[in-house]
Amino acid sequence: MHSNLIVARMDPRSSAEVAELFRAFDETDMPHRMGTRRRQLFSFHGLYFHLQDFDGENGGELIEEAKTDPRFIRISADLKPFIDPYDPATWRSPADAMAKRFYSWESA
Repeated sequence: MHSNLIVARMDPRSSAEVAELFRAFDETDMPHRMGTRRRQLFSFHGLYFHLQDFDGENGGELIEEAKTDPRFIRISADLKPFIDPYDPATWRSPADAMAKRFYSWESA
C-alpha cells in the first residue's frame, strides 16, 4: 500500500463544505481510477491534512493520469476557496504540499 499526506491551510469552519465536495467526488468512479483505497481528511489549528491510501505503489502515476479528467479539474477548482497552500511562496502543485514519510510501522 502507498499513502500520500497533503498538508495545507484551511479555516476549520469550512470542513463541512470540503467534506461534501469530496463525498460527491468519491461517489464517482474517480477514486477507483486513481487507485484510491481510502481518503481521510483532518483539520488541526487551521491546518488541513488529506491522507490518501492507494492499493499499489503507483498512486502518484494514476493521479497524474487523472488530472486531465474534468471531474478532477472541477474538484480542484471547487476546493480553491477553502484550501490554501501551506507555503504559498513555494507551492506550484500538490506535490509541493506532500509530507515526507520518515518512519512507518505495521502490525504483522
